[in-house]
Amino acid sequence: MSTQLPSHAQAVIIGGGSIGCNIAYHLTKLGMKDVVVLERDKLTSGTTWHAAGEIVPAVLGSEWECELYTYGRNMIAGLEAETGQATGWREVGYIQPADTPERVEEMRRGAAFMRRFGIEVHEITPAEAAERFPIGDFSNTITAFWYPKEGRTNPVDTTMALARGARSRGAKIIEDTSVVDIITRDGKAVGVRTEKGDIKADNVVIAAGMWSCQIGAKAGLNLPLQAAEHYYLITEPMEGISRDLPLVEDPHSWAYFREEVGGLLVGLFEPDAAPWHIDHIPENFTFGEIDPDWDRMAPHLERAFERVPQAAEAGIRKFFCGPESFTPDLAPLVGPAPELANCWVAAGLNSLGILNGPGIGMTLARWIVEGHCPVDHTAFNVERFADGTHNTPAFRRARTPELLAKSFGAHYPNESFKTARGLKQSALYDRLKAAGAYFSESHGWELPDWFAPTPEQAKIEKYSWGRQNWFDWHAEEHRAAREDVIIMDMSSMSKFLVQGPDACALLSRVSCNEVDVEPGRLVYTAWVNETGGFEADLTVTRLEQDKFMVVVGENSHGHTETWMRRHIGEGEFVTITDVTPGITQINIHGPKARDLMQKVSDADLSNEGFPFMTGRNIDVGFFSVFALRVTYVGELGWELQVPSLHAVQVYDLLMEAGREFGIRNAGMQTLSSLRLEKAYRDFGIDVDNTDNPIEAGLGFAVKLDKPGGFVGRDALADIKAAGVPKNRMLQFLLQDPEPLLYGNELIYLNGQEVGHIQIGAYGHTLGGAVGIGFAETDAPLKAEIVNGGDWEIDIAGTRFKATASLKPLFDAGMTRIKC
Repeated sequence: MSTQLPSHAQAVIIGGGSIGCNIAYHLTKLGMKDVVVLERDKLTSGTTWHAAGEIVPAVLGSEWECELYTYGRNMIAGLEAETGQATGWREVGYIQPADTPERVEEMRRGAAFMRRFGIEVHEITPAEAAERFPIGDFSNTITAFWYPKEGRTNPVDTTMALARGARSRGAKIIEDTSVVDIITRDGKAVGVRTEKGDIKADNVVIAAGMWSCQIGAKAGLNLPLQAAEHYYLITEPMEGISRDLPLVEDPHSWAYFREEVGGLLVGLFEPDAAPWHIDHIPENFTFGEIDPDWDRMAPHLERAFERVPQAAEAGIRKFFCGPESFTPDLAPLVGPAPELANCWVAAGLNSLGILNGPGIGMTLARWIVEGHCPVDHTAFNVERFADGTHNTPAFRRARTPELLAKSFGAHYPNESFKTARGLKQSALYDRLKAAGAYFSESHGWELPDWFAPTPEQAKIEKYSWGRQNWFDWHAEEHRAAREDVIIMDMSSMSKFLVQGPDACALLSRVSCNEVDVEPGRLVYTAWVNETGGFEADLTVTRLEQDKFMVVVGENSHGHTETWMRRHIGEGEFVTITDVTPGITQINIHGPKARDLMQKVSDADLSNEGFPFMTGRNIDVGFFSVFALRVTYVGELGWELQVPSLHAVQVYDLLMEAGREFGIRNAGMQTLSSLRLEKAYRDFGIDVDNTDNPIEAGLGFAVKLDKPGGFVGRDALADIKAAGVPKNRMLQFLLQDPEPLLYGNELIYLNGQEVGHIQIGAYGHTLGGAVGIGFAETDAPLKAEIVNGGDWEIDIAGTRFKATASLKPLFDAGMTRIKC
């Protein structure tokens, strides 16, 4: 190991655990030789040393998770041969039992999706599971899933192999050197200050595990991260355990099992986890352990022993407790720090630092070197917390107990976090709750998911992959939108006021569509990166010559604001103000929307007087609100931006006036079903930074010939010049009205797998489940292939006939909107 501090480095990585060494390994592999890793103590001394080292996928639900997992598994399997350093990798296989019908459904859906990305999964009988794991009790198991290629590695040895690989290509790894501060100048990270001196750096990477939160805070960064107690028990040697015993993860008991020196390791992800050191992680915690809480953990151990009864009778060699760090939404914190240029983050691996370390290391290294993320970043981009939320001690104290079990147990498509709720509430929250709203949560926002007839009925009786108790109520909301009128609280939509003499230049630079329009015009546009990949899809409204309103979904809040700020040119004057908290957005849509609005406003709301895709101030009762004639549900209507101090009054007025028109409150489930009948896209849900507007069917919003061009213009021009794409986003409607689509179901064309559904819902107007997804064929995917093909969708192993379309299956001519 090096001991001498260099004066300068291309990259300084703070942290010498799995993540820091993975980043150094991959940066040097990409040709960056001047890389320095600073470790406050010894490599792996934080939490890496006590990791379980299981390289198993569980149930992966996104492309990026599959891509990063398979990359990491394959890299770890070959790391010893590459570096000459033993890693302890062993391919022993992995079993997931499914003891309930719902878990069987989840696993069958997940297994099909993971196979698409090269993860080998076989459904086996309980008897076959018992043959592979003879000490297990599978008497209550319906079916099980066998992953033959998965295995385990030694976390310390694997990290040392990564360090050796990085050093062989020029990296310096310096132990016993704490970083005191990140040196900043003019909004940029320019180096680090250590107890032994300063190092100038072109890039600073925070990869300090559970210490990342407090290191980032010194530099003004919001990195919500909380350590929690993590337990495992190791028994004395047990009969029936061999060195090559497969790994087992049991979500029913929140436990995992593997061989450990002839005994059994029983690890726990219990549902009442304990946060550890909410105030401050001790700087001197090295190769440390936490005194175990036997009283709290005994019931969880008893539950785990039901899977392996023999373990309850074995002697205990070790009952270990050590910290692992978790993020509020169980996604990593990765990417460029929104508040500080040239500073990068790779932390919050949620106890999966060994498993996901290679994938995260590769991703961040390429992001630094190539300037853009090579995989979908929408879930893990650290910019999602740029608003400074989710990080108070009280929030972390409340949320952390839920995190371990939620990361490990069964999952359902409409399940939300149950703890630390109420972070962001609309001014209408109490009104909606009284109206029977059941609230889900997204990025801290309380969102009305659906409405029950009474507040007392607003509960989920049983989570399921089938129709839940609220399904019929949601169907009534959907029909009201198509036949009468609905009112929706969309206050969670992020709203930015962009002003100044260079506001138009900035927005023109980042927008694919032409936003240099007359005041009062609203423009739908994509923002893309230099490769043509999406970075946002949103609306831009020109309010005045030098004043614009940008509106985007709550899931893109931080990234959208940061993207704008990063693209302000040198010498330009632009102010960007987040006005989301001050505006309550009330949407009125449906064929009777104009009738309702004319009852409460003296404004000319005719099609001629207030055309589609325009906005202006109108009166609504006593109040002046900014109204936009736009839709995300495929119906006539307006989005009303109401000052929050007037929100309740405006809502009450609209509800009272709308009674004669059959007005109904509608929630997010209905928004989803309505927008998918129209095949509307949503960045971060069904398109991401690895997709482009041409293939996604949004070429109409790309103006390649607009004056001055835009970021990514040349890349999109090349894609368009290549002709009809082979990869295209299509809309699908199941011909059988019974099955449901949620996302990740495989798409088949003429018997061949060609893609997967990105997102699905039930199209109550179309009469079946509807979804959108990319299909990729060897030849250009022309309309005649789409219209004439034999399309099927695989749901949990059963294929269902489907209709595919390039155009919306509902109101393709937009006659219901432009009326």
